[in-house]
Amino acid sequence: MGSESPRHTRDPQPDTEFGPSLAHASILVVDDEPGMRNFLLRTLAPRCKHVQVASDTNEATARLDEQHYDVIILDNIMPRKNGLDWLAEQRTIGFFGEAILMTAYADLETAIQALRAGAIDFILKPFRSNQILNAVAQCLDRIRLQRENYVLRYELTAASDQMLLRDRLIGHSRAIDRVRETIARVAPLPTSVLLTGQSGTGKEVAARSLHSLSDRASKPFVPINCGAIPPEMIESELFGHLKGAFTGAERAREGLFLHAQGGTLFLDEISEMPLATQSKLLRVLEDRKVRPVGAEREVPVDIRFVFATNAELDKEVQAGRFRADLFFRINVMQIHLPPLNAREDDVIELASLFMKKLSAQLGMPQVPIDDDARRALSTYSWPGNVRELRNLIERTLILGYFPDGLGPGESTPASPEPGSLADVERRHILAVLTACKGQRDEAAQKLGISRKTIDRKLAAWNV
Repeated sequence: MGSESPRHTRDPQPDTEFGPSLAHASILVVDDEPGMRNFLLRTLAPRCKHVQVASDTNEATARLDEQHYDVIILDNIMPRKNGLDWLAEQRTIGFFGEAILMTAYADLETAIQALRAGAIDFILKPFRSNQILNAVAQCLDRIRLQRENYVLRYELTAASDQMLLRDRLIGHSRAIDRVRETIARVAPLPTSVLLTGQSGTGKEVAARSLHSLSDRASKPFVPINCGAIPPEMIESELFGHLKGAFTGAERAREGLFLHAQGGTLFLDEISEMPLATQSKLLRVLEDRKVRPVGAEREVPVDIRFVFATNAELDKEVQAGRFRADLFFRINVMQIHLPPLNAREDDVIELASLFMKKLSAQLGMPQVPIDDDARRALSTYSWPGNVRELRNLIERTLILGYFPDGLGPGESTPASPEPGSLADVERRHILAVLTACKGQRDEAAQKLGISRKTIDRKLAAWNV
């Protein structure tokens, strides 16, 4: 091993000349000349988050086994093994980062070899500090754009609908205030979080809030819907693969785990993950390393994990559909997202915001939310939660009025149709209220809803 120790800058400031990416970069310098290693350390360390050096390819291999690097700055002519041969080997066993070749020979053959080995750029010796900084900055920008484009394409194809207001929790009910307070407490910690709740309650919104309030806010937030990826593709999508790892793998590709490097990985619908992949996920959580399909090397990852499910995972474990060891591993900090019908007046606030945002997006005039509409919105049970409310407002804007059952003058009937869900809900609430001898606070606690919800429903039922 070399004698130099790695240089760290705990909180480097964004570089105004070479761009903000340098401040978050992890760099490995591989060169047998002490003078060049020291020059690159002095140049890069004040501007980058993490810089390490290696005096030969053996030491560099050991470094790669220990940590992920965004960019390798590599000399070609070294004892034991030249840089390009070593780089080509690393590509075959699972190195996905960028590489810059340093060389004193700018001939065509060297350029061709560099491209074949997977070097993205090469720089002629001797060079100035601003030349290497510019080369590194260009590499980092390329990585950032590739990852952002890939994640955006994935989100567009995997998301079932594009939710508005996805970056913050809306509402001032006691239930959502408790969620917001819990998120604020746990966000700065590295602890994994499990978000539970019915479909459409805003679990991705909560996950994004966790990310934005953490020290990883400037790094990627990568959402993955485990139920939207075919079982035969999920391992490659998550962990990545090498060229030729399977039929159709024409080139190596980083997985979504590596795209989230340094940031937050949000695994939604975790109960839908196949059992075989659950086993590999457990290994990642324990070792903090990812093995791409077909790779020999496990790539170190630095990721905050957030999971979500609308299923009861303990029952899934009992049924043999979810690994017990994985359940215990991810169920460290659980945050439950309340259903919309338990969030008091939040439905009106959300409806107003959706009305404003969607009317601007669709280019259509807002539909007034009058007293009758407010009453109907407040008393409806919202089985689809916030997602259903958003869809209702969009439908209302298109029609120009609230649909039947929720429009002005057409509020929920006092006597629901016998056998309907509304009738079952009415009879159940009245039965619990009777058992509690009319004590609405006690009934609300037993039902898991707010006192205001009971008051509104009783008023709508003329009780």
